[in-house]
Amino acid sequence: MNSKLEKSKLERLQARLGYTFLKPELLVMALTHRSHGTRNNERLEFLGDSILSLVIAEDLFARFDQAREGELTRLRSNMVRRQTLAEIAREFELGDYLIMGSGEMKSGGFRRDSILSNALEAIIGAVFVDADIEVVRQRVITWFSNRLEKLSLNQSLKDAKSKLQELLQARQAALPRYQVLETRGQSHAQIFYVQCESELLETPVTGEGSSRRVAEQNAASLALVQLGVEHDK
Repeated sequence: MNSKLEKSKLERLQARLGYTFLKPELLVMALTHRSHGTRNNERLEFLGDSILSLVIAEDLFARFDQAREGELTRLRSNMVRRQTLAEIAREFELGDYLIMGSGEMKSGGFRRDSILSNALEAIIGAVFVDADIEVVRQRVITWFSNRLEKLSLNQSLKDAKSKLQELLQARQAALPRYQVLETRGQSHAQIFYVQCESELLETPVTGEGSSRRVAEQNAASLALVQLGVEHDK
C-alpha cells in the first residue's frame, strides 16, 4: 500500500509468485493503481486479461477433451472471473504491495475484489513482457492448479443465489430475503454489505462486495455453507 516499494518487499512478492523479474520496474508498474497517477497498471491489465483467457482456455481444451464448447466456456468463466482472481491475489497478499493514491488507500481499495483482480491480471501481463508466453503459461497454471484440478464437467456452475433459491424451494421454504445493511467508501468505489435471511437459517448472514450483486452472491454462498451445502466458487 506504500507509494514506494522497497527492494526487500519486491523480493518477497516475487518469491511468492515464483518468478523473479529481469525488469523489476514492470512489477512495480503492475502494482500501481490508476489513483496513483497516469503511469499505472491499466495497459498491463489489458494484456494480462487476454493472456489469462488464452492460457486457461488452452488448459481446459486439453484437460477436458470430450467437453463441448459451451461447457468449456462455463469452466473458463469460472476460472477467470473477478472473484477467483481476487482470491488468488489474496493468497499472494497483493493488497500489501499495491501502490495507490491516498484517497483510494484510505477507502480500503487494497481490499477490493476489482482492484486485486486487476492487479493480478497486470502481473500476468508484466511476466509476459518480461519473459515470454511459455514462462507466463507455467506461472498461470501453477497459480490456478488447485482450482483447475477441482473442476469437473459434472459440477454445478450455477451462481450461489440460484443454488440457494433452488435449495429453499426443494425444502418448501420461502425465498431468501436480501437487504443492504450499509455501504462504505466513496461513490465510485463503494463496498456493499448485504444481509441474507431465510427461515431455514439459524442466523442471518452478511456478504460484502464491490456491488450489491456481488455482495448478494457472497451472502448466498455463506447461507449455503450454513445449510451444509458446499458451493464451488
